Amino acid sequence: MKIIIIGAGQVGGTLTEHLASEANDITVVDVDTERLQELQDRLDIRSVSGMGCQPDTLLRAGIEDADMIVAVTSSDEINMLACQVAYSLFRTPTKIARIRSNSYVHPRYKDKLFTPDNLPVDVVITPEQVVTDYIQRLVEQPGSLQVLDFADGIMQLVAVRAYDDGPLVGHHLRSLRDHMPNVDCRVAAIFRRDRPIVPEGDTVIEAGDEVFFIAAKKDIRKVMGELRQLENPYKRLIIAGGGNIGYRLAQALESHYNVKIIEFSKSRCEFLAEHLEHSVVLNGSATDQELLLEESIEKTDLFLALTNDDEVNIMASLLAKRLGTRKVMTLIQNQVYANLMQGGEIDIAISPQQATTSLLLTHVRKSGAVNVHSLRRGAAEALEIIVHGDPKNSKVVGRTIEQIKSPPGATLAALERNGEVIIAHRDTVIESGDHVIVFVVDKTKVKDIERLFQVGFTFF
Repeated sequence: MKIIIIGAGQVGGTLTEHLASEANDITVVDVDTERLQELQDRLDIRSVSGMGCQPDTLLRAGIEDADMIVAVTSSDEINMLACQVAYSLFRTPTKIARIRSNSYVHPRYKDKLFTPDNLPVDVVITPEQVVTDYIQRLVEQPGSLQVLDFADGIMQLVAVRAYDDGPLVGHHLRSLRDHMPNVDCRVAAIFRRDRPIVPEGDTVIEAGDEVFFIAAKKDIRKVMGELRQLENPYKRLIIAGGGNIGYRLAQALESHYNVKIIEFSKSRCEFLAEHLEHSVVLNGSATDQELLLEESIEKTDLFLALTNDDEVNIMASLLAKRLGTRKVMTLIQNQVYANLMQGGEIDIAISPQQATTSLLLTHVRKSGAVNVHSLRRGAAEALEIIVHGDPKNSKVVGRTIEQIKSPPGATLAALERNGEVIIAHRDTVIESGDHVIVFVVDKTKVKDIERLFQVGFTFF
C-alpha cells in the first residue's frame, strides 16, 4: 500500500516503524526536519518537510495515487484538515485522523460531523480513550500484564507471569485440561527470558515465564489461577494526574472502586470535582511524600501514574511503591524508559503510542482483520480475522487446524462462531464467517498469515 503519514511524533514514528518493515510505500510528512532525517536514517521511507494539511505539501508527498492518509500530528485541526484536503482535491480512498479533543468526538456530534459531506474522516482514533480502555482491562484483571479483547469482548487474550505457586508451573501444558476439565483455553505463546517458545503439549511452564493464553472472558480468572496465585481484586485506587486519561479512567472506575485522584493544577481540580461523582479530588503533587502518607498510600491496592511527564510518573510510582502500595501502573511515553522500568519496582509500564498503533494497524492490514494488537513492544502480534470463501477458493475453510499450513511461530488459538467461543484444537474445523484469533510471535510472518486467509478469485 502507498501510505502517507502526517506527523512524525511518537505515534507517527511507531506506526512508520511497523509499516515500513512490511514492504509498504511509506511517506512521512512533518515540519521537524531533524525528526524526519532520524526516521529516514533508520527506515526505508520517504520524507517530506512541510505542513501536512497544505495541498502543495501533499502533492510533494505523492497524494495523487496514495491509498491512505494517516494524520497523527498533535493538532486535531491539522489532522482533520489534512483528511479534508486529501478527499476534496485528490479523492484519497482511506483517511484516518487522530483526534484528542472530546468535543469533536462527543456522541452528540461525531456521527453528524464525520461524513463525506462534512468532514471526510473514515476512521477517528482517540488515543486517550484507547489508553483508558486498555488500563481499565488491566484493573479488572489483577495480576495480568496485558489484557486484550476479541470478538466484541466475549473472549480475551491475557498475558501473565507464571510463579512457583501456580499449580501448572513445572508441568506439561497438556495437563491443563486435567486441572480444569470444565474450562477450555489455549496457551498461544510463551516468552522465556524474552525469547518466544511455540507451545506444544509437552512444553513445561517454568516460573518466570510470560504466558499468553486465550479463553472466554468468564473463564479468565480460573485460568490465571493455574499459572499464579490469584490476586485479590483491587478496591482502593490512587490516580496521579487529572488530564484526559486520568479523568476518563476515574469516570469509568469510580462506581466500582474507591478512587482518589491527585492533580497539581487547581483549576483542573475544580473541573474534576465538578464532573466526577464519587472520586475524591486532591490538589497537590504526586511526588509529595507527606500527601501520599496522609492518603494512606500503604493501604492502597493500585497506584496509577498518568500525568503527561514521564519523569514525574516514574518518580511518583517508585515513591508510592517504597511507601507500601501493592501495585503500580505507570504511563511512559519514552519507549526506552518503559523497557527499563517494566517488571522492576514498576509492575506495568503502559506505552500509549503502542496502544494507539495497535488500533491503527487494524485499519491498515489487508488480511480482513477486524482487530490487530501489537505485543511485546512490536515483536509479536495478535490478529482477529474474519474468514471468507468456501473450500474451493480458501486455504482454511473446511479444514481442521491440523490440516492448515500455518507459518512457523503462528498459532490459530481460538475462534468465535455465532456468538460462541471455540478454543482451537487439532480437529477444530474452520468455517466461513468465523472470527479466528491468530497469535504471531514473529511479526515478519504477518504477511504469510494474510496470504493464508486470502480468498481466490473465484470467490468474487
